[in-house]
Amino acid sequence: MAALRFDHVSKQYPGGQVALSDVSFEVRPGEMLFVTGHSGAGKSTLLKLIQLAERPSRGAVLFGERNLNKVRGARVPLHRRNVGVVYQDHRLLMDRSVGENVALPLILRGMKRAETGKRVRAMLERLGLAERERALPSQLSAGEQQRVGIARALVAEPPLLIADEPTGNLDPTLSAEIMALFAALPERGTSVLVASHDLGLIKRMRKRVLVLDRGRLVDDIAPEDLADA
Repeated sequence: MAALRFDHVSKQYPGGQVALSDVSFEVRPGEMLFVTGHSGAGKSTLLKLIQLAERPSRGAVLFGERNLNKVRGARVPLHRRNVGVVYQDHRLLMDRSVGENVALPLILRGMKRAETGKRVRAMLERLGLAERERALPSQLSAGEQQRVGIARALVAEPPLLIADEPTGNLDPTLSAEIMALFAALPERGTSVLVASHDLGLIKRMRKRVLVLDRGRLVDDIAPEDLADA
């Protein structure tokens, strides 16, 4: 069973803009892959469909065996708990501390306070943020804010992690560290889908790559073919 499957998915916005056109692919459990393409190729729309921020105009997105077209109302937030999301613009709560931001997914799951604190501290330690637990996001650099967003997405160990240009604000060394962290997640059973236009980074990672061009899936490159891509 696929962890995620797009089955002939199209998305057209009011006014006629076609963001995705007849896109089909699947992600295996515990697989890491990239989706790339020029600005406007449809990468962000694809990620929004997975987290139910958008709905397809045609076709179906399946999460495990569940057709997301049928997930409505109160079941939408339940679905989102199973998808960790790393946003390009962090989307941190600016009036909450770093620790409180990272704890949010665990609090929503009803986890006990002691266990929440332990999980949050362990995740901040992993991302080099242990000293910043009580700081407010406004006191952090852009790179630190991005790492807080990543910690929040990972802390609940979701079955799927999606990331939109997660290394956009990071220096090359930190980018490599974050990607190594993502690459270790499949061993824990988490599938990882990263949208990125950083072709150098993608080639170095040697993972499967989906290529979008004006809403169409034009290539699905296996890791062993990347050297020639």
